[in-house]
Amino acid sequence: MPMTPWTRRTLAALAVCLLLPLGQAGCTTGHAHGGTVSPSPVGKVLDGTDETGRHLREVGKKNAPEVGVEVTPHSGGGWDVRLSFRHFRCSAPGAAPTAVTGRGLVRLLVDGHQITGLRTRAYHLPDRLVPHGTHHVTARLYADDGTVWAVHGKPVQSTADITVSDVETATATAGTATLVTGK
Repeated sequence: MPMTPWTRRTLAALAVCLLLPLGQAGCTTGHAHGGTVSPSPVGKVLDGTDETGRHLREVGKKNAPEVGVEVTPHSGGGWDVRLSFRHFRCSAPGAAPTAVTGRGLVRLLVDGHQITGLRTRAYHLPDRLVPHGTHHVTARLYADDGTVWAVHGKPVQSTADITVSDVETATATAGTATLVTGK
């Protein structure tokens, strides 16, 4: 049977369909092989990690991602967390696990304990996570490959302080919110 151009194209397409998934299976995203992080053209992966064990991805200060956090009491209970970004956008759910300049997700921490991962600018923090006392609400930026965006070896993050007491008042200052409310 002679090989016509149509037959050759069909066989080539079939070979690509069969081999493409095998090629992808051999690629690493930084989560396999004992937690090593694959090289990326974005920044430099440092040896240092944050307290959760995630490697830092150093980028230059110019055009580095930035995050701001504001926490206010919610009228129905709990706290409203609002984030502001500069040189950063949240990736869509299901984004490829690779570092892309100025993209990723935000991890919200209360007193150093991770509460949730966010791909949005707003979150409602339940009362049960901030009982009586002073608490630190931190928003930290991560690349989609799980590394922490960093400048000068420090994670890109912002923290607001919440103080919960029996008195119903609320005040806020630039960079840090100090909130006092009744239970």
